[in-house]
Amino acid sequence: MANPQMSENAKGEKPVTPLSAASPQAATNPAAKKEAPGENQTGPKRAATPVAATARWRLRHWGLVLSLLIMVVLPTGISAYYLWFRAADQYISRVGFSVRTEDSSSAIELLGGITNLSGSSSSDTDILYEFLQSQELVARIDTELDLRSIWSRVDPADDPVFAYHPPGTIEDLLDHWDRQVRIYYASGTGLIDLEVLAFTPQDARSIAQLIFEESSAMINQLSAIAREDAISYARDELDQAEERLARARIALAEWRNENQTVDPTADTAGQMGLVTNLQAQLAEALIELDILRDTTTRDDDPRITQAERRITFIENRIEAERAVLGTSGAGRVAFADLVGEYERLQVDREFAEQAYTTALAAFDGARNEARRQSRYLAAHVRPTLAESSGFPDRPVKLVTISIFAFLIWTVVILVAYSLRDRR
Repeated sequence: MANPQMSENAKGEKPVTPLSAASPQAATNPAAKKEAPGENQTGPKRAATPVAATARWRLRHWGLVLSLLIMVVLPTGISAYYLWFRAADQYISRVGFSVRTEDSSSAIELLGGITNLSGSSSSDTDILYEFLQSQELVARIDTELDLRSIWSRVDPADDPVFAYHPPGTIEDLLDHWDRQVRIYYASGTGLIDLEVLAFTPQDARSIAQLIFEESSAMINQLSAIAREDAISYARDELDQAEERLARARIALAEWRNENQTVDPTADTAGQMGLVTNLQAQLAEALIELDILRDTTTRDDDPRITQAERRITFIENRIEAERAVLGTSGAGRVAFADLVGEYERLQVDREFAEQAYTTALAAFDGARNEARRQSRYLAAHVRPTLAESSGFPDRPVKLVTISIFAFLIWTVVILVAYSLRDRR
């Protein structure tokens, strides 16, 4: 005889759970007995929860461990060995300076005690910053100190990373300079700080001291160029004024030699005095003639004849002297022409003297202004002499290498798994 439950299952109906298979609550609770069949017939069918398989090491896991060892542990170990057993100690000499401009106040401000030192324009500091990284500076210091020997005191075979490999080209030396000379530039304050590395503290300080001296010389050269540019226009004006004054004086001297007179105005005054004196004598002679005519009755009195002749001579002399003053002739130049030419030359000379005085004052003012704004290099940290090595900072470098190696390894693993998931 067929099982009723099997026949129901064959028809696609849900089996009825027997009371014996129900929960203990359904066996003891009558309400539960009534609700259980309804719930089994109308409730959703629950899927069975799969059981996770036991984790096992696979080939990709071994690959992760191997890649970690190769990309992280091995470089860290090699770096630690090199830093502690191969890398030579280096010493740091520090120096700091800035470009300053001596800006003294005017005389009126000095009465009030106002004098200041102001910072130079940023362009000067920018120029100095570029100069510190230039091939020209490296070549100068190499000529003075032989940087190749200083930075290769440690055999490059023992320390191939931090030691210089001589002889090398100037470009190689410049690349090593960027590693051994660290420049810190604060554009806001205009301060420049340097850290110079070398295998001995004396070498480090020598390099730092020479860097400061060469930088100071460069700033002095810039100051001289700026000062020359500032006073060049005033100097040109002064040169032109001097040349003009010299020409005016030469022209006046030549005129005096040619006319054999120093001051024609004085000669004219003397000539006018002579004419005036003759006129006075003529007046006296006329008075005497009138007196004689009034006191004598004889027309042929010799005294009258003598007085008339004297008057005639005086009048002729006056006419001749006046002709000398106003007209030219008989190879002589009139005093009026001489005075006119002299006054023209005198005016040219006076104008040239005034122009020269003005140009000289302008030149002195420009020169004083240029001196007032002269640039110089002020050191706020003199080159120091180290007593202990400060480079390489082994713990910091080792931690940095480890972090970067781990990050690179992480990126490589993520990229590998990403490509694996896309297959």
